Amino acid sequence: MSAPHATGARVFGWDVGGAHVKVSMVDQGGTVLDVAQWACPLWQGLDHLERTIGRVIERWPQARDTHARHAVTMTGEMVDLFADRAAGVRAIVATLAGCLDAQSDAWLDARLAFYAGDAGWLAAESCAADWRSVASANWLATARWVATRVPNAVLVDIGSTTTDLVPIVDHRVVARAATDAGRLANGELVYQGVVRTPLCGIAHRIEFAGVTVNVMNEWFATSADVYRLTGELDPLFDAHPSADQGPKTEAASCARLARMIGRDAHEASATEWRCFAQRWRALQLREIGMNLARVVAGRPELAAAPLIGAGCGRFLAAALARDEARGYLDFGALADASGECSGWAATCAPSVAVGLLALGAQRIASSGA
Repeated sequence: MSAPHATGARVFGWDVGGAHVKVSMVDQGGTVLDVAQWACPLWQGLDHLERTIGRVIERWPQARDTHARHAVTMTGEMVDLFADRAAGVRAIVATLAGCLDAQSDAWLDARLAFYAGDAGWLAAESCAADWRSVASANWLATARWVATRVPNAVLVDIGSTTTDLVPIVDHRVVARAATDAGRLANGELVYQGVVRTPLCGIAHRIEFAGVTVNVMNEWFATSADVYRLTGELDPLFDAHPSADQGPKTEAASCARLARMIGRDAHEASATEWRCFAQRWRALQLREIGMNLARVVAGRPELAAAPLIGAGCGRFLAAALARDEARGYLDFGALADASGECSGWAATCAPSVAVGLLALGAQRIASSGA
């Protein structure tokens, strides 16, 4: 892809997921200027994505500037709105191109590029044929950028729904698999998050009041209820409806947790329900930790390597680092984002990473290397 010619052009990094759209804006010097996230239940229809794109442009009118560049990665092709992943990639690409009015070849070459890992950057019209390279590549974008900054580390990106555990050795991403199917098989992708995960997906048995009990296999509560009660979930990232569509208060979260074991909230004190939430937290952390052990096994360079925390659940990555006496570095600090932007940069790491990778590719193209 050729680079925009204006020296003051902004680069917008897009991470289009199934539940959220995350977008960053960086300048030509690589400074992260702003980052934002919007809830976008893509499984309910492409109109949600279209409206979200409109909100992005409302926030940053310069996104429509002739010289602005948009770099996109995605995972949203997985939602059950689409017949298969190929159809999902095609639909997301077409929606972005249409809403951004990316119609001419010159626009496509200069303005809209899709991250495709080893295949490089693709124009919209090339994504249908090479959809496998585009699909669910956001973790790779983040890890590839992190690898430019640290030699040995494990990227631990814990979001609303999933956890990515990506090994980096000698400034290279050394993941054993590239697809979601392969990464699920080897522990590099774990469907555990801090907002949308049903609690019955964390454990089937849990201790309450000194007794280990079975858990109801129902969508009565989610991980957001747990982390509201532990005080670790920032309300800014608590963007999706609760399991019962009810309020996101401490009392309502206690009631939902109680339902998981066939009880009502009035049967225990608020303190006891907070302790119960801590047990759910410990079980989720253990699950992520077990997969981390699988990822680093057989790699001596990673035995004491630091964890790079990203995602709205990176407080769990920091907890893992403490438990394993590892170093910890927040993605926001690594990206040298300042102030409030640092937290958002870490939460929306793939969008920041894909924007910075695009900027680097632009510099290489401009230098003629």
